[in-house]
Amino acid sequence: MHGALILGDGTVMEGSGFGRPAETYGELVFNTGMVGYTETLTDPSYGGQILTLTYPLVGNYGVPDPSERDSDGIPSHFESDRIHARGLVVHELSSTASHWNLSMTLDEWMYNEGIPGISGIDTRALTRRLRDGGVMMAALAVSKDPIDVPGVSESLACAKTYGTEQLAGAASAGTGSFGSGPKCIVVIDAGAKNAILRNIVSMGYKAVRVPWNASIQEVLSHDPKGVIISNGPGDPQMCPETIQTARALIERNIPTLGICLGAQIMGLAGGASTYKLKYGHRGQNKPCLDVSEGRVYVTSQNHGYCIDPDSLDGSAFEPWFTNTDDHTIEGIKHRNGRSMAVQFHPEASPGPYDCRFIFRRLRSLMEEGSTAKK
Repeated sequence: MHGALILGDGTVMEGSGFGRPAETYGELVFNTGMVGYTETLTDPSYGGQILTLTYPLVGNYGVPDPSERDSDGIPSHFESDRIHARGLVVHELSSTASHWNLSMTLDEWMYNEGIPGISGIDTRALTRRLRDGGVMMAALAVSKDPIDVPGVSESLACAKTYGTEQLAGAASAGTGSFGSGPKCIVVIDAGAKNAILRNIVSMGYKAVRVPWNASIQEVLSHDPKGVIISNGPGDPQMCPETIQTARALIERNIPTLGICLGAQIMGLAGGASTYKLKYGHRGQNKPCLDVSEGRVYVTSQNHGYCIDPDSLDGSAFEPWFTNTDDHTIEGIKHRNGRSMAVQFHPEASPGPYDCRFIFRRLRSLMEEGSTAKK
């Protein structure tokens, strides 16, 4: 099939289309991970975005069975129930695949999910353009017929700019319960990855998922031992209901962990401010420094917004982790309470697994002798 990628700065890149023939528009971002395209594509944080993978060969191990679930009803191989990225850009697509739990090829999966993709793109040049100019809106068109590039470009100019409307579509609409532990952790779902639920259950707790705009009363109605505010897409400043709930959790000294978007929401709730990064952090190879211990961890990341380090002065939080590449804030912890947050993904899907100790840190806070004020 024909394929064309049109960038907001007027750049046109043509290649071969795959997946489902369609036209789609979104913020064009890049991910530097070498593996894990199934987990990445189903990460709700990519809602509203077109994803470029910098690793040159994609699809060689195919896609596992989307219907497989573990004993707690959580999908075994995916981070949500569908692909959230609006399109995929790769250098070379493997037309065949081989793996012990192979169910279908990447091309077949994307066709079934209704997602267009394009191969034959110089993703190195594309990534350098995004690093130099910053992420931007783009259009991806795939068709059996030649692409009407001027027409698609005109539609791109009128497309809605990436922002906050993605949040409601990425998050779950209702509540859900996973695991059978005697104590529960509430997950405020702003686009939560399934790996967060798996980690909660593996610690012996029940995971109760509530919507992103759940009130503090709804959260407390489940009598949680602790709370996690999840990852998700969009601008954290456009989540006033979640910020209000996070502020109430901090005031009540309830053990709370913010992850990615949840970290930004926690920062805003504690009096800090946030800003948008030029091209974000997306990959599985991002080094983060624990400023108190002087130890560096390799982390998995996917975010385009960050906490302003200067705004932490006078806020309820102090720096916990920083990025060793650009010195941005990667984690914060409450100065006097039992709240903390990290920009990276401790749930480690697709990896690396260096930072799962963050969940154990939350468990330690929950099991302390002091009782949270109701």
